[in-house]
Amino acid sequence: MKRKVIIILSGIFILFMAVLVIYYLIKGDASRWQVALGGILASGLPLVLLRMKQNPFNIPIILGYYLFLFCSLYLGSIASFYLHHKWWDSTLHFYKGIFIGIVGISLYKQMIPLKVRRNVSAWILFLFTLSLAVLASVLWEIYEFVGDLTFTRTMQRGGNTDTMYDLLCGVAGGLIIAVYSLIRKQKV
Repeated sequence: MKRKVIIILSGIFILFMAVLVIYYLIKGDASRWQVALGGILASGLPLVLLRMKQNPFNIPIILGYYLFLFCSLYLGSIASFYLHHKWWDSTLHFYKGIFIGIVGISLYKQMIPLKVRRNVSAWILFLFTLSLAVLASVLWEIYEFVGDLTFTRTMQRGGNTDTMYDLLCGVAGGLIIAVYSLIRKQKV
């Protein structure tokens, strides 16, 4: 079932972004066709999961990934939500923190055998989950910084204030999931 969902969602998103690449190439809008091209690459990443013997991600996580791609690439960049709605950027950073925290829990459950998990401290899971969310936030801000240095000048319009606010939102989202994992692990 997961295999079909990945193939269908990847196919739809790749086709959608390919149409946008062509449309914006014809219009001469370099910024938008480059974002759409990046969308093709990003939407193809879950296809790599098909090569794994056991995919660690469930269908809600896969759907969450495509939701993030749609909201950040299409709505955020191409449809200009980042420019017209100031709250859009911070909301997506908050969502990303939550999403990466959930991915961390999923990886933990997949990679650590149940017998070993029973002896792992709840605080270790808390730190692991929070650390992944923080790392994702930092890497995203590096991506935005490098993007502004090389391609655009629009990713960090607010400079350091934007960067710090984005990091705080990402950490807050990760912290929520880390606290959830702590409480859930202590109940077990």
